[in-house]
Amino acid sequence: MTTKMVGQAVQRVEDERLLRGHGQYVDDLVPGALHCALVRSPHAHARIRDIDVDGVLDVEGVVAVYTHDDLTGAMAEPLPLLIPHPALTHGRTQYALAKGEVNYVGEAVAMVVAVDRYVAEDAVDRIRVDYEVLRPVVGIENARDGDRLVHDDVPGNVAAHLEQSRGDAEAAIAAAPHTLSLDLEIERSACMPMEGRGTVARWDTDSHRLQVWTSTQTSTGVRAAVAAKLGLDLGQVDVITPDVGGGFGVKIVHPWPEELLVPMAARALGRPVKFVEDRREHFISSAHERGQIQHVDVGFDDDGRLLGLSVRFWHDNGAYTPYGLIVPIITSTQLLGPYKPDNYKVVFDSLYTNTVIVTPYRGAGRPQGVYAMERTMDAIAAYLGKDRAEVRATNFIQPDEFPYDHGLTFQDGRPLIYDSGDYPASLEKLKALVDWDDFERVRDEARAEGRTVGIGMACYVEGTGVGPYEGGHVHVETSGKVKVSTGLTSQGQGHQTAFAQIVADELGVPFEDVEVVTGDTRRSPYSVGTFASRAAVMSGSAIALAARKTREKALRIAADALETTPEDLEIVDGVVQVKGAPASRIALGTIAVLSNPLRYAFDEASKSATQFVVGDPTKPPVAEGEEPGLEGKDFYSPPRSTFASGMHAVVVETDPETAEITILRYAVVHDCGNLINPLIVEGQIHGGVAQGVGGALYERMAYDDAGQLQNASFMDFLMPYVSEVPRTIEIDHLETPSPLNPLGLKGAGEAGVIPSAAVFASAIEDAEGFPITSMPISPSELHHLRLQHASAAQTRPTPTKGPTP
Repeated sequence: MTTKMVGQAVQRVEDERLLRGHGQYVDDLVPGALHCALVRSPHAHARIRDIDVDGVLDVEGVVAVYTHDDLTGAMAEPLPLLIPHPALTHGRTQYALAKGEVNYVGEAVAMVVAVDRYVAEDAVDRIRVDYEVLRPVVGIENARDGDRLVHDDVPGNVAAHLEQSRGDAEAAIAAAPHTLSLDLEIERSACMPMEGRGTVARWDTDSHRLQVWTSTQTSTGVRAAVAAKLGLDLGQVDVITPDVGGGFGVKIVHPWPEELLVPMAARALGRPVKFVEDRREHFISSAHERGQIQHVDVGFDDDGRLLGLSVRFWHDNGAYTPYGLIVPIITSTQLLGPYKPDNYKVVFDSLYTNTVIVTPYRGAGRPQGVYAMERTMDAIAAYLGKDRAEVRATNFIQPDEFPYDHGLTFQDGRPLIYDSGDYPASLEKLKALVDWDDFERVRDEARAEGRTVGIGMACYVEGTGVGPYEGGHVHVETSGKVKVSTGLTSQGQGHQTAFAQIVADELGVPFEDVEVVTGDTRRSPYSVGTFASRAAVMSGSAIALAARKTREKALRIAADALETTPEDLEIVDGVVQVKGAPASRIALGTIAVLSNPLRYAFDEASKSATQFVVGDPTKPPVAEGEEPGLEGKDFYSPPRSTFASGMHAVVVETDPETAEITILRYAVVHDCGNLINPLIVEGQIHGGVAQGVGGALYERMAYDDAGQLQNASFMDFLMPYVSEVPRTIEIDHLETPSPLNPLGLKGAGEAGVIPSAAVFASAIEDAEGFPITSMPISPSELHHLRLQHASAAQTRPTPTKGPTP
């Protein structure tokens, strides 16, 4: 039989091409294109009195200049609000080019098109914008106060207010034997893909078609937006996603202003036009995430069992809300993790600030939710003097309780119902992996050497595979090669490898004979995109279903040719053969020839499919309900999301003098259902952990009171190098298949980053002996916390009885 591929650690087929520099990114395409540069607001909040472009009109090499006054029709209207929600009562989006007002530093005001980027940048410097500067709203506290408004017509800066509940949290907390309150904060951060945003477009004046290449996570979304804004039919717009140097969520927005402006200019000028973002632009004009202030009230019993949980948080959505409320909704629902408080209430306000927009960044609201819940679990354990793992285990949903309905609504508008999992088994795996029960010995040994160490853990559940659908197309060529296409895009996840593994198994062909194409609307016009750890679940399932259709057709055609029944046939290494009599066989490539009745012979192979050679003259050459060709197409649309889960543990050392934080061990247990390729899953976990280390210990977006980003370069925005990332990440897998899709899959792409803030806060708190309530945390902040704690200890009265605090 053909070697089973799904579940095998197959080396990625993409890597050799990419590592050898043979990738094709947006900036590599369409040489000779005109280039764009944009005037971006230097102010966080200002009215535009006038834009004077006279100084650039005669500059040699400048081809066109655009301001909002030059936009017409739908292009002059605000950009789409992509995901409306009833609670988003004051949704606002920006214009492709600012109209009358700017609301964050970096907002696009004017665009220059020139023969190259150098001329365009020089011309941009000659444009004079007269601003009336207004006082900005910066930070959640200022937005919450409502003294100043980002948008004059949005009272209190509240874009949305949403409440969800199950049971009566307030009553349960009031009646609980023990209660605690926590105030927590997570600051803004942002992803930094190696490749920033980029778009190039070409208008074909003969066919009246537009071709757009863009570094995106949703080619069909960009296609729809471009067609709508430029007044074109969908069939007139082709969007092709080439190699993408990282997405992480920032490239899910569709469209970015440049993704409309570039095609507009290309059509107007009749020449290819390109925009490629520079790194400062990425800092100040793309998207950020994470920033929240949280308040938690919890009631619990002597065992640490949650009796009531009430969470109130405030979410910074930046100046606009193009992606709706997805991030805070995920925080509010994924906060529950693997636990089951019978009484739960969550309330959030999503607030406008005069800062860069907030859209999903790997983890997409989950790191904030996990932070709130896991800090709560640690606080309960500390209050009761119990082991942190024991308190978590007390509250787990049990394996026999799946599917588990939380009684809430998830980000996809579907019920928050967990499909599968085994959280007690994951915890036992994690404890064994990191030697949890033996850590006090490790702590004592370190203390004897004058060193301070701590251990932390954090658990999470991750909604993955959100709908509405994805499609797959499998086509067997007459050569026997198999061409596979799906509409979602790739940014390094290994789709070409994992999807080929699925097809190899489902169709019974050699892995090497399968070629996968993603993100090309010419091949797959119906698609949604790559986000929310959905690629394997959605496109993997659709491709599997398409491959099954292809297999069924192949066996049917082969049965006629071999004068047997489909049930008596099998496919092994791309050859259909009779079970038990492999000498009676026919290659898939030959079946592909036979599947297409021909009038004309174009080569030796096609002779076998012409009208005087094959077919029953008493029947139609193509049977009713059939199509020519050996191919299958199908779509997968889930009833609701699948829910992956995992647990992380970290051991840290904190320097007594410098307060530097060193990672000594890092362990991960993850359950993403059936594994397609363990190597790829572990690679995703490694990358996520690295990003999580950055978010917990280094990265933040530092705004001053004027709304100026103070660290908008790699000189000032700290990212972990290989020296700061754990050298070894200890990983174990649990596989509880999802019953919701044909392959039993759950997502894995965001797993590594989700619990990072929580797990590091837990470990640092364990090392230092005082609460950690704000993340990320730097050595200087840890040093100040030590001073505050020491000062508080000196002024605290000495208890006359009971344990020492």
